Formats: sequence, structure tokens, C-alpha cells
Amino acid sequence: MPSPPPSHVPLVTTAENDENDENDENHGNGATGAAARPAGIRLIVTDMDGTLLDDAKRMPAELWTVLELLRERGVLFSPASGRQYATLAREFAPAARGMAFIAENGTYVVRDGVELSSDTLDPAVVTRLVATVRDLVASGAEVGAVVCGKRAAYVERSDEPFLAEVRRYYVRNEIVDDVTAVDDDILKVALYDFGPVERATVPALAPFAATHQVVVSGAHWVDVMNRTADKGAAVRRLQRELGITPAQTMVFGDYLNDLEMLDTADWSYAMANAHPDIVARARHLAPSNNDNGVLRTIARVLGLPGVER
Repeated sequence: MPSPPPSHVPLVTTAENDENDENDENHGNGATGAAARPAGIRLIVTDMDGTLLDDAKRMPAELWTVLELLRERGVLFSPASGRQYATLAREFAPAARGMAFIAENGTYVVRDGVELSSDTLDPAVVTRLVATVRDLVASGAEVGAVVCGKRAAYVERSDEPFLAEVRRYYVRNEIVDDVTAVDDDILKVALYDFGPVERATVPALAPFAATHQVVVSGAHWVDVMNRTADKGAAVRRLQRELGITPAQTMVFGDYLNDLEMLDTADWSYAMANAHPDIVARARHLAPSNNDNGVLRTIARVLGLPGVER
């Protein structure tokens, strides 16, 4: 893994930007003003929850305008999420043509319906993971497994509170008697804990940590994937596929499952609401997800019209 990049340069507020435009050259590689704009950005990758979406899970109102402006400039926009591909494709349907979707925390990358890369789990590992979850449930834990395949997400629990959480991220889901018996390529196993996921569920996954990635992706979610799979690996494969360099890449993230992809871009941003480890890893800071930080930063850095900066 690359060493952490240099210290981040805080993104000034709009008011500060008005006062300090003449001094932007003194901010080094900071993200404000014409002097700080990178040349030749070709790829923008953003996490969804806590990053592009606000806390109410809403898309920014200006998103579709910004996506059209980026398309006109030849800049590829790529959502990177723990969500399944079908969910991302539905959420971005008005602008999905040509977009590269980094789904399932980097284990599945699809563009225009064509798989660019995938990293699937050994079925024996899936069986062991499911057995661990069943043991947790038998001990009284309020946890459920989502076995995430290329075609659908599979669950055994059928109670509405659990299914409501599953549907947020997996629109194509199926309730089955035995998730270990499904006929699909399995990308990851996601666990949802109604309590803090790090209290009991993450410790129960310790035996898998030596051979697989155990990634906390939210207060209640943890994903288990191959050690070779993460959002950063997916971004690097996309960069190689398209001939794009880190200097031509912008990345936005807020939580621990975004750590590796910050290392793929010279223009890496932690949201103001980000986990401290994300702030430490990123080169720059963006306003919070509730302040439309992703689009405001893109507009400021690339000089896009019509978006508040």
C-alpha cells in the first residue's frame, strides 16, 4: 500500500475564497481558485453515503447539471459504493450512459452493462461466513447476512426491519432458504447489525481477517471480501483500462472503506464529516456531505458554471 500522501490542504469557504483569490498560489496544491485548478482531470470517483448523498440519503439537486457538464468536458464520473450494481444503475439512470460503476465496495466494476472487473469469493469461505452469522444469531445477536452476487443479493432473514435496511443498498434481492446454495458468483458477504457493528459482529469475524478484508462500511455494516478487493484496487483497474493517471483523478470519501481509493488520486478529498483516518489520509478537505461538498468542490476546482462554490 502506498505511504500516506502529504498533509491535506483545507478547502476554504466561499466567503474566504472571495477574499483570497489573489493568494491561491500560496496554497500549494490546494483546491481553490484558478491558480489551483489541475490540468486534465479525466476521472472523478465519489463514495455515496456520507459523501455525495446528504444524511437524508438525497442526491444533490445540481447533480444532473454537473454530470452533463462533465460529460461535455470528457470527464468520467464514477460512483464507488458498497451498493450493488443494480442499485447504482437505477439511482443514476438519467445519466448512466458511459458511467463506470464501482459496486460492492470495489469487487464489481461495470460500464454500459459490460463487466470491467470482478473479484469473487471462494464458495467455501462464503459457507464459513454464513455459519458464523448463524452462530451469532443463535447467541442472541440481532444481525443478518447479505450474500452479494453479481445477479442479486440473497438473504435468509425475512423480517421487515432487516429487509428495509437491505433494500436501501440492494434493490435486486431475494429471500432464500439457504444462502450458501444459490447459483451465482459471490462478490462479498455483508453483515448488518442492528446495534453497533464493531461491538460483537466485527470481533466474531476475526478469524477471517488474516486472509480476507473485513471492512467496516458504516455504523451497522461490515463487509467481508477477498484481500485483493477494495475500492482502491477497483479504481486502479479502471485507470489502467482507460489510460488515466493519478494526476488526472479526483476522489471523494468519508469512511474507512474509502481509505485505499484515496491513494489512487493526486486530488483526494476527505469530507468535513469524514472519519479521522480519512482526513489524515486525504490530501485535501471538502465541505461536508450536508453542504453539497462534492459538487461544490468539483465546480470550484474545474471552474464549472451554475453551481454554488
